[in-house]
Amino acid sequence: MGQCGVISSKTVLVFLNLFFWAAAGILCYIGAYVFITYDDYDHFFEDIYTFIPAMVIIAVGTLLFVIGFIGCCATIRESRCGLVTVFSAVLLLVFATEVVVVVLGYIYRAKVEAVVNHSIQKVYNEYKGTNTDAPSRAIDYVQRQLHCCGIHNYSDWMNTHWFNESKNNSVPVSCCKPIISNCTGTLMRPGDLYPEGCEVLVVKKLKDIMLYVLLAALTFTAVQMLGLLCACVVLCRRGHDPDYELLVSTGIDA
Repeated sequence: MGQCGVISSKTVLVFLNLFFWAAAGILCYIGAYVFITYDDYDHFFEDIYTFIPAMVIIAVGTLLFVIGFIGCCATIRESRCGLVTVFSAVLLLVFATEVVVVVLGYIYRAKVEAVVNHSIQKVYNEYKGTNTDAPSRAIDYVQRQLHCCGIHNYSDWMNTHWFNESKNNSVPVSCCKPIISNCTGTLMRPGDLYPEGCEVLVVKKLKDIMLYVLLAALTFTAVQMLGLLCACVVLCRRGHDPDYELLVSTGIDA
C-alpha cells in the first residue's frame, strides 16, 4: 500500500514536470512566431519595446524548460528540497508573468497606433520600388499580405516621391488584386487595386499579435497554477496520509 502511494505520487510529479516541458516548447514556438512576424513589420515602428513581448515569451519558455528538468531530477532522486525549490520558482515565474502581462497590455496596445501613425508616412516616402531597398520590400510585402494600398487608400501614392519621380500615373503592382491579370497599377483602372489603406490594417495586425502574446501568457499562468495546485495536493497528502509517502528513505514495506 505504502509503495503504491510512493509510485503514484512520484508519477504525478513526473507528469507535471513533463507538462511544464510541453508548455515551455509551446511558449518558445509562440515567441519565435511573434518575433518573426514583428520582423516583417519592423519598418512601421521604431521603438524597441515592441519586441519585448516575444523576448519575454521565449525567456519564460526557456526558464520553464529548466524548471521542468530540475523538477524531474528532484522527483526521481526524491529530493524534497529540490521539489520545494522548483515549485517556489514556478510560483515566482507565474507572478512575474502576470506583472509583465499587465504592463505590456497597457503600454503596447496604447502606443501601437500612435507609433504606426508616426512612422508609416516616412516609410512610404522612402519607397523606391526596388527589391534591394528594405522600405520598398516592406511596403510591397505588407500590401500583398494585408491586401491594402497606400496609407488610407491608393490615392495616397500620388503624394509620394516615388510617384512624382516615376510620372507614369500608377501605383506599385503590389496594390493589384491577385485575381486581376496583367495589372500594371495604373490609376486609370482603380477597380484593379485594393481599396483599403494599410495603416488601419497594420495597426490591427500588430494589436492582434499583442493579443496572442497576452493570451499565451495568461494560458501559461493558468497551466502553472494548475500544476502548483496538483503539487500542493500531493505534498499535503504526504503530510496527512502515511501510506502516501512522497520521498522514500529506506525500508518501505509493501
